[in-house]
Amino acid sequence: MANQFDLNEDQLAIQDMAKKFTAERITPFAAKWDEEHLYPVDVWKAAGELGFGAIYVSEDSGGIGLGRLEAALIMEAMAYGCPATSAYISIHNMAAWMIDCFGSAELKARFLPDLVSMEKIASYCLTEPGSGSDAAALKTTARRDGDHYVLNGTKQFISGAGYNDVYVAMVRTGENGAKGISCLVIEKDTPGLSFGAPEKKLGWNASPTAQVIFEECRVPVANRVGAEGDGFRFAMAGLDGGRLNIGACSLGGAQRCLDEAIAYTKDRQQFGQSVADFQNTQFTLADMATDLEAARALLYLAAAKVSANAPDKTRFSAMAKRLATDSGSEIVNKALQLFGGYGYLKDYPIERFWRDLRVHSILEGTNQIMRMIIGRELTRQ
Repeated sequence: MANQFDLNEDQLAIQDMAKKFTAERITPFAAKWDEEHLYPVDVWKAAGELGFGAIYVSEDSGGIGLGRLEAALIMEAMAYGCPATSAYISIHNMAAWMIDCFGSAELKARFLPDLVSMEKIASYCLTEPGSGSDAAALKTTARRDGDHYVLNGTKQFISGAGYNDVYVAMVRTGENGAKGISCLVIEKDTPGLSFGAPEKKLGWNASPTAQVIFEECRVPVANRVGAEGDGFRFAMAGLDGGRLNIGACSLGGAQRCLDEAIAYTKDRQQFGQSVADFQNTQFTLADMATDLEAARALLYLAAAKVSANAPDKTRFSAMAKRLATDSGSEIVNKALQLFGGYGYLKDYPIERFWRDLRVHSILEGTNQIMRMIIGRELTRQ
């Protein structure tokens, strides 16, 4: 930011570019993607041409090397059209960033060119059927056998599973707990890698979700990111940014629904006047706008702290994610109420945003875990 409150010219230009891309390539088609469960790979390719596949990948590795605030601006703008599409861009960026930040020169040379351009698309595999919030309890094993690891286990709730080309996975190469976890990059055509049936979900229908299954899956040791035992540290390092991104997706979805609600209530007539003229409606819209701006301000502050590697970045990321996702869902819920029965229909976009934003308080650490992180850091001071 140029000062405490304003975006600078470069940030405004990035935001404007993302808004224009969303208006042209996402918003007009998002309802169809949701209705028909379409995964818009062509849109990913177009996003890659703008650098959105490598937002915070270094320029030396072919990325655009932006900070976390700029990333949040992009995610927020894209979520205005489709939160599921925007959130998937976040997942791809996390995988690419992890390879760039912690991978060897050889690993980066093999994988990053196609990931940066989004000619190949990446999934991130941490969660398992038995380990969600307790990520360090993951059980997928990677047994060393010469120049390969032999993987066995299952990853759960993986976005893009079965469609994407590359899977950045956390696996157990050593002892129980965080210190025994390593990170591997796995290509889709690797023997022993398979995928479960697509999950039937409430929302995020434009982003397929399924299990990733490893059965005697042989992965070259050369595909390891960093050293053995460092995987959990990488995973935790990625979560601060991931939490900001999913919060930004909630901001974008909430802004869209606020705008839709304002337009609808001004047009809708009841009792001889516009619904927007009723004081009750104005009070509701005022609360929606106030809550949205408060969440946005905290998220932008947290993003600046993550970019600056501030000592309290994790606490602020957790606070921003908790507030943005809770507020976002509540704002969309109020928008649906203002639409009345029409808000419940798929003819209008509100119900889609209501469904898509609901999962944001679960992703990237549940909001209950966010409260634990915040409370723990406060009491340790």
